Amino acid sequence: MRFRLSPPSPPVLLVSLAVAVTAIATLYTKVPWVGHYVSTHRFWAMAAAYGILLAGVVFEGL
Repeated sequence: MRFRLSPPSPPVLLVSLAVAVTAIATLYTKVPWVGHYVSTHRFWAMAAAYGILLAGVVFEGL
């Protein structure tokens, strides 16, 4: 089975990057608004960031 992979669009890349950076930032500092939720569920936030990036690579036009 062959997959046709495509580079993610800039909005998908930026959303994925924002979620990942927020999850990493909660390791070192307090992040207002979403920091408490992300610091509690840091693993799942990183998994969501990689899932968003994966969807952007696998599905063309996303």
